[in-house]
Amino acid sequence: MSAVCIEFKPGLEGIPATQSSISYVDGQQGILEYRGTNIEELAKKSSFLETAYLLIWGNLPSKEELDSFQEDIRYHRRIKYRIRDMMKCFPETGHPMDALQASAAALGLFYSRRALDNPEYIRFAVVRLLAKIPTMVAAFQLMRKGNDPVQPRDDLDYAANFLYMLNEKEPDPLAAKVFDVCLTLHAEHTINASTFSAMVTASTLTDPYAVIASAVGTLAGPLHGGANEDVITMLSEIGSVENVRPYLEKCLETKAKIMGFGHRVYKVKDPRAIILQEIAVELFEKFGYDKYYEIALEMEKAVEEKLGHRGIYPNVDFYSGLVYRKLGIPSDLFTPVFAIARVAGWLAHWKEQLAANRIFRPTQIYTGEHNVYYTPIQER
Repeated sequence: MSAVCIEFKPGLEGIPATQSSISYVDGQQGILEYRGTNIEELAKKSSFLETAYLLIWGNLPSKEELDSFQEDIRYHRRIKYRIRDMMKCFPETGHPMDALQASAAALGLFYSRRALDNPEYIRFAVVRLLAKIPTMVAAFQLMRKGNDPVQPRDDLDYAANFLYMLNEKEPDPLAAKVFDVCLTLHAEHTINASTFSAMVTASTLTDPYAVIASAVGTLAGPLHGGANEDVITMLSEIGSVENVRPYLEKCLETKAKIMGFGHRVYKVKDPRAIILQEIAVELFEKFGYDKYYEIALEMEKAVEEKLGHRGIYPNVDFYSGLVYRKLGIPSDLFTPVFAIARVAGWLAHWKEQLAANRIFRPTQIYTGEHNVYYTPIQER
């Protein structure tokens, strides 16, 4: 019996899993494009909801299309009282990502019809998820402190409304603009772990709420979405600019991971990190500098000196936590905020998967035994 020779690639590294026109990354040149448009252009000129529309429907909307899209999202921001009551029963010590995964899955109980060939169903599934995910993240943050959630405000745009629901006060326009740019930067990034999880789930033709819940669960892992939270922990441990290089030397000696540095794709500085650093400076100049920023600058300089030749530079997580912290977002909400943005990319891949669906069914290389004798229980 001849065996078929199959090359095993741990983590499917470098193996194409799909064909997609949604986003493009050149890790050697530091290029990120959404539907062919450079991320720097979108961060400077677009808004998160316009970018989400571009990702999901494949083109920039007309003014009428964008106005209609934004109005639908405003209308659907509120969540069912039963979902709110369910969230009140979550333990206050639970991680917000676990609360978000459960809440996203629960949406499927209220919108369970699976009309995956109906454009209107697709549109309103997109609208509901983009509209309600931020509301659920903000609601859990307040409820775990024993407070009632703050209702959305229809007169505020997407980013400003989230910050309002989270902090119970209307944000400064610069803060709202910076947060909107953050959402745009995190909206999509080709076939990463959570997106692949969404695609596999979507390929079974389940409902989109289960698709997003599976992606949230994947994003929750520290090797994927949790790194920006760990960056703040690292900067706190370093404590001062003087401690940066001793800390780095210790990491190198013990081969410990340096949070916020290195990327599976980028071998230069992540283009999103460059933009985040620029908007962080805008925030700090208006609202006061953060001591962690000075530590971060020294850390970037030291890592580049030691590891730049190996293509290890800051990734998107290195500066995003500093920005979120300045916006008054608690560190354990950094990954849920990542999810708020990435819902756009997940939905784009969900919609693309449906267009030419085939259920994912990878193979394996068996490494176990054969013809093993069954030992009766009396002889074990």
